[in-house]
Amino acid sequence: MPHEQVPAALREDARPAGRTGGLPALPDGVDWPEPREPLVLSVDCAALPQDVLDIELPADGHLLLFTEIEYPPESSVVLHVRAGARTTERSATYEFNGEAGQVRVYEPRTLYPVPGLTLDSDGEVGPRTRAFLDDDGGEDGANDGAEDALDSFEEAVLDMAFGGQRPGVCVQLGGFSDSWDMAPDVGELVLFAQLAGQAIDYNVFTMNLIVGTRGDIAARRFAGLQYDQQC
Repeated sequence: MPHEQVPAALREDARPAGRTGGLPALPDGVDWPEPREPLVLSVDCAALPQDVLDIELPADGHLLLFTEIEYPPESSVVLHVRAGARTTERSATYEFNGEAGQVRVYEPRTLYPVPGLTLDSDGEVGPRTRAFLDDDGGEDGANDGAEDALDSFEEAVLDMAFGGQRPGVCVQLGGFSDSWDMAPDVGELVLFAQLAGQAIDYNVFTMNLIVGTRGDIAARRFAGLQYDQQC
């Protein structure tokens, strides 16, 4: 998240760990992945907090995520650039069939890592939670006061884990998704990354979710990741 949104108690020691937008720095012989989707996220793996993530990311190097956030992506790519690799920043302009083209480049914004908690979307189906929500629910079985109390409790716990009031727009690695529609991290699929469109461009109102199996993520088989865009 941006430095100004880092909790005050953590701000002094915060160190950058990523960036949204900008141009990619790629190793020699590696071109902008086709079909040239925008670079939306770069992650410095070595700068991430240790023993926090519930997915196994590379210990060092950079992860680069190319995808479309304004419309459902036709193709999306995650690349891992190993630490120490000789890289060159690529241009957004290119030539295709004799015609000039240009990739959309979003304004670069530096991100700082902050650990936190997330909630399973199925959390309310637990027996004790259901008993609390259904207690004295009236004729329709719904207890608005209990639902409000549960929502407030969840928000307080999440804010406490974050160290302050959590921002509404962010980039998240791992954990449970906070999707706007059906959660894609179900069964063997876990959340790799979640990107709010406004975290990249203030005028884009989408939620972009990337999921995969723990095995594929740990083995860096990023071609097996699945992408879901919600509006």
